[in-house]
Amino acid sequence: MSIRGYILIESEVGRTEAVGTALRGMESPHARVSAVDTVTGPFDVIVQLEADDLDLLGKCITEDIQGIAGVQRTTTCLAVSLT
Repeated sequence: MSIRGYILIESEVGRTEAVGTALRGMESPHARVSAVDTVTGPFDVIVQLEADDLDLLGKCITEDIQGIAGVQRTTTCLAVSLT
């Protein structure tokens, strides 16, 4: 069973478009990028990731996403099944 997470990203001022573009083109050995959306509000970009397990999802966030120029802070929300 795969893990799905929503990564809420705050970017540096003026870097939102570049961060979104980098995420759309990102290929990670740890997780698959399902969707990338530039949004309004307290966050600038939201990325939906799928990984085989929680550790791989975490590696994608810390090694791949947080390494993108302009990414200032991330907040991760894990999808859960309540049924």
